[in-house]
Amino acid sequence: MLVLPAHLTHAEAGPCSRMLAQALRSDASAQAVADASGLREFDSSALAVLLECRREALALGKSFAVLQLHPRLRSLATLYGVSELLPEFRA
Repeated sequence: MLVLPAHLTHAEAGPCSRMLAQALRSDASAQAVADASGLREFDSSALAVLLECRREALALGKSFAVLQLHPRLRSLATLYGVSELLPEFRA
């Protein structure tokens, strides 16, 4: 499981994306799940990080889902027209 940090804004987006991409490449499972439950402080850069994770997961032949996406971030995804690219994880 990919765990997003509590604070994810523009300043943290690049390093966070690189860390999550490395974790994706080293995980042999067929499904990538981004755990957003701890995300507290964020801006639209968090969406960019999630979309980059999705792109990387799909490039590796994995499915992608998000666990507990914050309602405000879900609203931003809807506003930007990308909510269908960030499906909710269902166990």
